[in-house]
Amino acid sequence: MAVVLTLEQKIAQKIMIGFRGLSLDERSTIYADIVERGIGGVVLYNVDVPTNSRLRNIQSPEQLLHLTSQLQTSAALPLLIAVDQEGGRVARLSPEHGFPDTVSHQWLGKQACLSLTREKSSRLAETLAQCGINLNFAPCVDLNVNPQNPIISLKERSFSRDPDIVVNHAMEYVKAHHAFGVRCALKHFPGHGSSKGDSHLGFVDITRSWSPDELIPYKKLVEGGLADAIMTAHVVNGTWDKNVPATLSFRAITEKLRRELNYTGLVFTDDLQMRAITDRYGLPQAIEKAVLAGADILLFGNNCDFDEEIADKAIRILKKLVEDGIVPQERIDESVQRITHLKSRL
Repeated sequence: MAVVLTLEQKIAQKIMIGFRGLSLDERSTIYADIVERGIGGVVLYNVDVPTNSRLRNIQSPEQLLHLTSQLQTSAALPLLIAVDQEGGRVARLSPEHGFPDTVSHQWLGKQACLSLTREKSSRLAETLAQCGINLNFAPCVDLNVNPQNPIISLKERSFSRDPDIVVNHAMEYVKAHHAFGVRCALKHFPGHGSSKGDSHLGFVDITRSWSPDELIPYKKLVEGGLADAIMTAHVVNGTWDKNVPATLSFRAITEKLRRELNYTGLVFTDDLQMRAITDRYGLPQAIEKAVLAGADILLFGNNCDFDEEIADKAIRILKKLVEDGIVPQERIDESVQRITHLKSRL
């Protein structure tokens, strides 16, 4: 993409949002977000949580392909179109809407058969590619440390407690996606598997339960060239940064992930509208801290709360932070370079 972008256009590339609609309406805010503002990506959901509607963006394979085609055609630059399609209980593309059934990470880990993981992951990735989705917020490389963890273990999202087993299955999962041209975001850095709480609902502290073993999957997949992107968790590790969630922590993202693990790829925040963030930080503060911490793409799923103007607000806030000298222009430029690099590989 040999395109010269203005500051505002660069900032827009750092924004990914969720929206409502089974098709793209030219009168909609999301159309303006893509065409006029030039946001970098969108995330799709099957259920609209605020209204408890069973229809949001995904109704059938044919409808979904039409929607993603509309989205890409409208964008001046390639658009990241993402879903959470881990498999099993976390699957936005479900048999209910005509998509193939999937299995959970936990099920795959228990089968202890890497060729089976490759086979199941290939089918999943092929479905995404056929529907025009180019980024999967998966695999979940959290270790199954706490069997009562409400958001990881009880939803069967971890391959294993053993980091080596997690690494081996995650590698097959990512390779299967690459074979179909789909990129993956590993999650939830630095590890959500030991937590007792759900960061969708509020503050989560892993200081006493977390262990360095939880970094092993990230280290190994980074070394293996299989970390296209990494998503942060809204969890606090007080030994790194007291009372600051990893998503907003310079120590977590820049010092640990980038410098110690030598990661040079794209960093996504988890949804900045989750209560672990919104209960403690206003929107300007969350954006400032996330960008200064080292996050490249700010994710607003619009599915905890729905704010039709969130992209416009985020772009304006970040532009002012740069103009006021609070966020260096270089911080924006390096993110755009990483975004451009990932998009060139789609």
